[in-house]
Amino acid sequence: MALRQRIAWIPVVLITCAALDNALAAEQPSSEKPANAQPEASSFGLPSLPGLDWKFHLDVSWGMFGFHNALYTNPKPGEPSGNLGDHWFEGAAKPGLSATYTGSASWQIYGKISAAGERTFGGAPSVVGEDASSFKVDDLYVGWRSGNLLGGLGENALEFTVGRAPYQLGHGFLIWDGTAEGGTRGGYWSNIRRAFGFASIGRFKTGPHTVEVFYLVRDELPEANTGSKVLGFNYELALGDATTLGATYLRGFAHPDQKPTRNGLNVYNLRAFTAPLSSLPGLSFETEFAYEHNSDLLKSTAWTVQGGYEFAVAWKPRLSYRYAFFQGDDPSTSRSEAFDPLFLGFYDWGTWWQGEIAGEYFVSNSNLISHQVRLHVAPAESFGMGLIFYRFLLDQPASLKPEVTSSSLATELDWYADWKPNQHFTFSFIAAWAKPGEAVAQAYGATADFLYSMIFVAYNY
Repeated sequence: MALRQRIAWIPVVLITCAALDNALAAEQPSSEKPANAQPEASSFGLPSLPGLDWKFHLDVSWGMFGFHNALYTNPKPGEPSGNLGDHWFEGAAKPGLSATYTGSASWQIYGKISAAGERTFGGAPSVVGEDASSFKVDDLYVGWRSGNLLGGLGENALEFTVGRAPYQLGHGFLIWDGTAEGGTRGGYWSNIRRAFGFASIGRFKTGPHTVEVFYLVRDELPEANTGSKVLGFNYELALGDATTLGATYLRGFAHPDQKPTRNGLNVYNLRAFTAPLSSLPGLSFETEFAYEHNSDLLKSTAWTVQGGYEFAVAWKPRLSYRYAFFQGDDPSTSRSEAFDPLFLGFYDWGTWWQGEIAGEYFVSNSNLISHQVRLHVAPAESFGMGLIFYRFLLDQPASLKPEVTSSSLATELDWYADWKPNQHFTFSFIAAWAKPGEAVAQAYGATADFLYSMIFVAYNY
């Protein structure tokens, strides 16, 4: 289908539904407007009909990134100076338009269209895809929610969404990011696209119970297209406002010649997020467990547990500790034990890209054990900052390289700050240091400390 035709599709559906509902509503007398009242044009020149709401979106970002000794090996092998530093820039823009039509019984049809352009430039290293740019559709979906049509089941008990749409599971431990970035698309860190290449999502919610069925097709890089898809069934139970329990089953699909362990993969996921004591509202815990198996090809586990406390004093300091385990492959067995992290995402600093040096550029959530200690403070409503300490270990050292015997991967310390001068702009700053462990020295010969910095500006409307 041509791009112009696809962009026209959602507004036509919404306007048609609005016209039909208005025709039905016209049979009932109304004293709110005179009979000859004409629809007013919206501020975007779009038709304005009763019950039809339009919203314009714009996300723009720009980032500057700098490395020193941070890529294990020389990112510029043609330079005999031995310079292990690199610096580059990223820019991204994503305009979008969404619309919601509310029917006479409060049911809604909604949709969104957006397109994203990204560019990585300034001599970017290979690990982020080098200098590249792209422009393509991101969101392109339509959905329906039931409103009060189903009476005693509650508002919006049923909801369906289909098209290029985002979807997230819990805090992004397994499912969050629907589009791959970097490579020939650019925007490795900016990651402004989130929609899956195709998503079909059905949701039933009544009282504390939520049941979801979804089918998600990952929008992968053209040069690394594995045909990855997941079919999922999710259940969540909300115990008041402070506790949510979840259970999910996923079935994975992929090209068997490229991702044999993902094609036919079964994933069982359990999770809990809770602040259990009303007398200590600042105390919270979360835990998540995933078990993967695929016949004789793969059997693996991953799990995490975290506890945190926010002190009720000035600056609202919050201190937390998290342990995370992602199994690695045992080279002595014929079956793989390497955990498949699927489509993880960015929920908060350190989740689930672990470390602004390690997690962003050289480790994945497989064959990895991490200890995280984090301190966050908020001196003002518009400003927050913190320190995150990591200790990274390998679960199976020989899986990195046969000659590696040490499990010590790296120690990392990140300082971050977020400043929101108004409701549209966000300025983020990162300064990070990491010391390579003995495993890195054995595998790559790198022993110098890694240094990294970032300035990132985002505008959202």
